[in-house]
Amino acid sequence: AAKTDNQESCVDYVGSDGAGHYVKMVHNGIEYSDMQLISETYFILKKIVLMNNEELANTFDDWNQGELNSYLINITKEIFRKKDSSGQYLIDLILDYADNKGTGKWTSKSALDLSEPLSLITESVFFRYISALKKQRVYASKILCGPEINKISFNKKDFIEQIRRALYLGKIISYAQGFAQLKAASEKYKWNLKYGRIAKIFRAGCIIRAKFLQKITDVYTENPNVVNLLLTSYFKDIANQYQQALRSVVSCCINHGIPVP
Repeated sequence: AAKTDNQESCVDYVGSDGAGHYVKMVHNGIEYSDMQLISETYFILKKIVLMNNEELANTFDDWNQGELNSYLINITKEIFRKKDSSGQYLIDLILDYADNKGTGKWTSKSALDLSEPLSLITESVFFRYISALKKQRVYASKILCGPEINKISFNKKDFIEQIRRALYLGKIISYAQGFAQLKAASEKYKWNLKYGRIAKIFRAGCIIRAKFLQKITDVYTENPNVVNLLLTSYFKDIANQYQQALRSVVSCCINHGIPVP
């Protein structure tokens, strides 16, 4: 099994029946939303802050040193710097079209069955579908109008920090929704899932591995009966500190026609 920095093996018995498969499915749903949030952040930095690819890479490199430290932030930094054989940045040549293998859809379907408001992950699934409607989007762009994007006056450093906070809080909301769904499924199917141990096995060898998974493990170690991660001490404090940044960034994007579902 994959090992953490302190050589703990990221493997565990999850539960009876299909519990292990279900947890893996929800992992993939969280992965969808992680990638969607990063994509939106990239778009804001490129279209509103007007960063070039090297500036984007350096920004993500800085972010990866702190709260946002994760596998996906780290490889995104590398993606921004990647060039093809002709010396062009690869990120500028890739088609804005993403397929999917179905695990995000299954996660959202299950959430509906469990009456769980899985809004962030489900929006990420929908955006995959929208991306696949390439011809329709190109045609729509010629006949449907959006707002005029005028030059925005803002303190660049402050706005970039707001974006970082919005991304981190968005990520927390995604994990909170995913773990709330695991709780609902565990109760329905009598799996007796151990959420702190699930967060521990996500720390290495998987796509959503991130520094703050340790915070999730700590929360469930302290109280195995957590109702929702957002209502616990660490995550509550982050939500209260960062919610205004999230609202400000989303408002700015809506006013300037930048899609941030």
